[in-house]
Amino acid sequence: MLLREVARHTGLLRRFARCFTDYRDPKLIEHPVEELVAQRVLALVQGYEDLNDHDALRDDMLLALAVGKGDLTGEQRLRQRDRGHALAGKSTLNRLERTPAKLEPTERYKKIVYDAAAIETLFTEDFIRAHPHAPEELILDLDATDDPLHGQQEGRFFHGYYGCYCYLPLYIFCGDFLLCAKLRTANRDGSAGALEEVERIVVQLRAAWPRVSITLRADSGFAREELMKWCEQHEVDYIFGLARNSRLEAEISDQLAAAQAQSRASGKPVRIFKDFTYQTLNSWSRSRRVVGKAEHLPDKSNPRFVVTSYPLPRIAAVPLYEELYCARGDMENRIKEQQLGLFADRTSTATMRANQLRLWLAAVAYALINHLRHIGLRDTEFARAQASTIRCRLLKIGARVTISARRIVAALSSAFPLQALFARVLANLQRVYPLRI
Repeated sequence: MLLREVARHTGLLRRFARCFTDYRDPKLIEHPVEELVAQRVLALVQGYEDLNDHDALRDDMLLALAVGKGDLTGEQRLRQRDRGHALAGKSTLNRLERTPAKLEPTERYKKIVYDAAAIETLFTEDFIRAHPHAPEELILDLDATDDPLHGQQEGRFFHGYYGCYCYLPLYIFCGDFLLCAKLRTANRDGSAGALEEVERIVVQLRAAWPRVSITLRADSGFAREELMKWCEQHEVDYIFGLARNSRLEAEISDQLAAAQAQSRASGKPVRIFKDFTYQTLNSWSRSRRVVGKAEHLPDKSNPRFVVTSYPLPRIAAVPLYEELYCARGDMENRIKEQQLGLFADRTSTATMRANQLRLWLAAVAYALINHLRHIGLRDTEFARAQASTIRCRLLKIGARVTISARRIVAALSSAFPLQALFARVLANLQRVYPLRI
């Protein structure tokens, strides 16, 4: 119910539903698109990842209330066989996913079409809405990850690095806000399509905040001439990992030798940094600033490199690497939260279009719980908790539900150990906007 209030006042689910066009006969519709979307997203947040789960969830009165149903028991359904089921079952929800981009006139059932471009812009719009004041600087983290496949899905491909058949989705985050979740086949470079997504997001951000400083941050898979050149032409900074090679290692050979000697003397890891200018033999159009980390661990050398557009007077080598670049590791936690906690890897349907929608449904579920973190859980011990923790400790609470002619009462146990936290979350939500309970 807390999530529903967040969704109601942020308008996230309502705006997501507007990205769909419903060609069904209005006279026969019992489950509008907004209710279908809300049912699917709220169920994901609560831990129900499969469409099959909704054959039982369709009878959940509190979920029906959260979705926005007026008839919580389903006794007013048109057909006798549907009475007693307030919400949609798996077959109706399946129509969200299985409708092709072009609707055939002869299609009888799958008549709800999503607009991919509208959904893609939704996440950046939501990020902008969440920040009433223009930030001075934004750091966009990019990364690709594997989404293993266990069937004959469209676009399946064996990826040698991950050692399995998989998709290769692209994620872009700004802090803990998700800006892009793009499903891609695995038979491509990890940075494929990143420029198009970055360009779209940067245009949206600068339309809202013309003076904001933007930096791209990613591992060596994104240190590509096309992306770096675009950044330099559009006043976007970047800091990317750079895959090591013999020329780069030769540049820091003296520092590696010194680090090895100091490490052997002290028995501890030693890092020495070097700032230099570097250009590839063929792929780069110009020389660029590179920071090399000459590190020696107790058992081996561990050289690492980053390439950046930041000039030396702006930031020195050590803070550039240790404070700015290494901070991108938090994005790994966000991706794990997306895939393990909100089931973004449940791409088991036949087509890529349907699996892309599943990825977006999980992304909207993430955005919803992230709003709860920033508003309801602010200044609490769960302000940085992951979705699975928030779900188990705060959202999935046993209650006794009583429905009368005039009201619905959800009685929580007085022995609930986190009741003080629950009250504080409610108070935080009420401070931002009044709840209707």
